[in-house]
Amino acid sequence: MELTLLNWILALSPVLAVLVMMVGLGQGGSRAGLVACLVAIIVGVLRFGAGFLLIGVAMGKSVLLAVDVLFIVWMALFFYNVTNEAGTVQLIGKSLPRLTSDRAMQSLLISWIFVSLLQGVGGFGVPVAVVAPLLVGLGYTATKSVIMASLGHGWAVTFGSLGTSFAALMAVTGLPESVLAHDAAVMLGFAGIISGALVAYVSTGWRGLLRSIPILLIVGTTMGVTQWWVATHGMWALGATSGALAGAIVGVLLALSPLYRRQQEEMPESDETDSSRSLPLAIAAYAILLILAFSINLITPLENLFDLVQIKIQFPAVSTSLGWEVPSELGRKISIFGHPGAILFYAGILSFLLYQRAGYYEAEAFKSIWQKVIKSAVKSTISILALVAMASIMSHTGMTQIIARGISEAFSDKVFPLFAPFIGTLGAFMTGSNTNSNVVFGALQQETAALLGLRVPIILAGQTAGASLGSVIAPAKIIVGCSTVGLSGEEGPVIRQMLILGLIPVIFIAIMTWLLVI
Repeated sequence: MELTLLNWILALSPVLAVLVMMVGLGQGGSRAGLVACLVAIIVGVLRFGAGFLLIGVAMGKSVLLAVDVLFIVWMALFFYNVTNEAGTVQLIGKSLPRLTSDRAMQSLLISWIFVSLLQGVGGFGVPVAVVAPLLVGLGYTATKSVIMASLGHGWAVTFGSLGTSFAALMAVTGLPESVLAHDAAVMLGFAGIISGALVAYVSTGWRGLLRSIPILLIVGTTMGVTQWWVATHGMWALGATSGALAGAIVGVLLALSPLYRRQQEEMPESDETDSSRSLPLAIAAYAILLILAFSINLITPLENLFDLVQIKIQFPAVSTSLGWEVPSELGRKISIFGHPGAILFYAGILSFLLYQRAGYYEAEAFKSIWQKVIKSAVKSTISILALVAMASIMSHTGMTQIIARGISEAFSDKVFPLFAPFIGTLGAFMTGSNTNSNVVFGALQQETAALLGLRVPIILAGQTAGASLGSVIAPAKIIVGCSTVGLSGEEGPVIRQMLILGLIPVIFIAIMTWLLVI
């Protein structure tokens, strides 16, 4: 199709529909996604020559792509609620500050390391909702608590939630982890150090930040390198979880060292921890998850056994009446028993049995866990299904390619890399989700990078890193955090401060993206 301003705007209209619905009208992701999907169908049929067969094929592929992502979403929520219902999350959160009286060190243990661990295995607004009240209990103001808990885990979102956002990026671009993981993990590793520095600054000012430089460098490097190694060795679903756990081990050792054990300033004591709970047993669930995941992914016979049963569907070639062609291809392959979501389920079941035997659950705890999972996951499920369908239709009708052509002609190859991470940030800011940003803009960034002759993996790394960092400053997530510390209706000042501080690591990623492609 000819590239004209009208055609470019029409191709962009589904994305504009998401913006208008969520930013202009304040609607949720599920409604915005459904409207955007409908707009994509209408424009695709009336302007881009899509037939019913093409729309059907695009929708069919989108279902497989969405199921691949949603399997992780549901099981990540299941695993988190298994541990939370047992009281182990609160126990770990309250135990860490007791290791040191140093104010900056305490804030980093809780609102950088622990919050990132929660993002690794849960996500979906859970980290801030859990950690912000803990920080208030340690004497921080409600505003500072929300800001620190939000900023601290921005680096861990892409490979957090057991890799949901990264799975979405692979799904919409068709590129494997072997192509995408390296650059994304490198960028997010550097961003992790900046996230920790922001936490230290908000907690204790410049003096606290300067005093924290050793732990920022040592723990930040540990988390970043661990996440990189795990993600680039086929276990991207455990990238953030492994990184945060490695950081926790090193952080605890540093907290016990003379440098951070000395009294720096008076601290209020946190509430007593539950003596009926065992800290080693609380950590056992995460150990089970790691052992299962590493075993299934690294022991070849086990990997082959768990990957025996796969969903594979061959889709026919389709084309629009204007000549845009999509070849015949397999849809997204889904390993039923070896999928990251399945591994999460196994770990959740084993952890539940462990904590049930230890007497950590009330009656009908299993029912309560699944009720919470369903309540948390329904809206995300609708949103992801609709937005993935929208992205698939745009790709199959040539709309994504038209948008990319317009952007490539507006920006030079020297300038666009600076904007790529901010596009990801915009998507996450308006949808509240790194996953949704990757779905909406992943294929667009890929197409634009290809047209400009840029290294696609680096641009996509900038996309998902920007979205990862942008997701924590999204109003939708900040509102959740504020509601847990008594700031409901007073989110404005928090959002303003978050925008100022939260864009700092995004600027860093933009410069890094530019340097890597010039």
